[in-house]
Amino acid sequence: MVAARITVNGEEAPIAPSAPHTTVLDFLRERGLTGTKEGCAEGECGACSVLVARPGVNKPTDWVAVNACLVPVAALDGQEIVTSEGLATAGAPGTPPVLHPVQEEMAVRGGSQCGYCTPGFVCSMAAEYYRPDRCAHADADAGTDAEHGPNGFDLHALSGNLCRCTGYRPIRDAAFAVGTPTDEDPLAQRREQAPPAPVATEYAQDDSVFLRKGTLAETLRLLRERPDAVVVAGSTDWGVEVNIRSRRAGCVVAVDRLPELRELRVASDSIEIGAALTLTEIERRLDGEVPLLAELFPQFASRLIRNGATLGGNLGTGSPIGDSPPALLALDASVVLADADGEREVPLSDYFTGYRQSVRRPGELIRAVRVPLPLSPVVAFHKIAKRRFDDISSVAVAFALDVEGGIVRKARIGLGGVAATPIRALATEAALEGRPWTAETVEAVAPVLRDEGTPMSDHRASAAYRSAMLGQSLLKLYARTTEAVSS
Repeated sequence: MVAARITVNGEEAPIAPSAPHTTVLDFLRERGLTGTKEGCAEGECGACSVLVARPGVNKPTDWVAVNACLVPVAALDGQEIVTSEGLATAGAPGTPPVLHPVQEEMAVRGGSQCGYCTPGFVCSMAAEYYRPDRCAHADADAGTDAEHGPNGFDLHALSGNLCRCTGYRPIRDAAFAVGTPTDEDPLAQRREQAPPAPVATEYAQDDSVFLRKGTLAETLRLLRERPDAVVVAGSTDWGVEVNIRSRRAGCVVAVDRLPELRELRVASDSIEIGAALTLTEIERRLDGEVPLLAELFPQFASRLIRNGATLGGNLGTGSPIGDSPPALLALDASVVLADADGEREVPLSDYFTGYRQSVRRPGELIRAVRVPLPLSPVVAFHKIAKRRFDDISSVAVAFALDVEGGIVRKARIGLGGVAATPIRALATEAALEGRPWTAETVEAVAPVLRDEGTPMSDHRASAAYRSAMLGQSLLKLYARTTEAVSS
């Protein structure tokens, strides 16, 4: 087994002697790359963001920004990253480095005061700077709106970065001022070559080991031998457990680069989404083909989190407040579970059995999520939270309705945050089906939806508020659909 190594700013560095649970953030800071900061240690502030070379959607390589505070450095064995220090290029002998265009714009437009958050903003901004289809949408003659600039820059790329003193206006000005990469830009040129191929990893220290196998079959055999292993993909959940709750595992198995878990197949009767594809990859590859998921993705945490988070991970944790289960329940999705003996398909409505519990057996993992076709045309995803973005849902409601001739022929409604598991609103579905899609029907059925689940009161919302939001969401859906028809 080759010693675990990582390429940082163009130079290879051994991962040893870092512990298997050591984050990329701590690994970098221990080596003097202190531009990468720890702000929250749970992926909410973006001070730690770095660029990782990943398989591209429009080019062989995409520069993807991720939270270095969540990812174990062992998970990047054989991979390539760039920090804020690595964006600048060397100047002539005896002169300082030449600032990257993003760094230059942040400097001249006053985008930094204390500077603590600036390197993270710069890395997230650089990932958007190098997004190939941003250049395709650039229009210097166009005006700007609150979220998009004339250069095609999507401010949602910065939704996972917090600034505590500068204020966001000069940062937005810098984002909207950056141009397009030149032909001589080394990081732009790097996109034309494939990213580093995944490598098999066996990195051990003391009583802990981090493992990555080359194939799904090898991984499933390993999980049979080590049913106690923690399975990780983007580590957006496990990284928080390690940092905030000091969790440690004797064996961690990475599945994020397994080819069998990274496929997206569109057939005549279904869409199959690999469990290890990141939400960003799914969003860009589907390109709106599943409208309900297209509504979900912008509301799921932040771009930094979506660059690592996966559907397999969101379902695997079994959290009752995960954002993807309600949408997938409304889509009538199923999960494909695999172990060393084979595969089985389980409807998502039968998957959850209790708080953070499911039918998934020891040694079994989620290979894919399967969404049946055709899709229902009337869809919506309502996320009720204290912040518009990058927040945990108090309540999440997903709708998928077939309305033909003014009659609701089929209704699927997924709920999160109102029970010990994500649930289907079965009583509401039954109350809607076969009835006219009218204000009278909606007014009559809204109380049924309010009574679904067993909501509780906690620091995010009271039980009464959660119930009220359920009923209100149906009224909101109807208002939106009738508004769309009238317009």
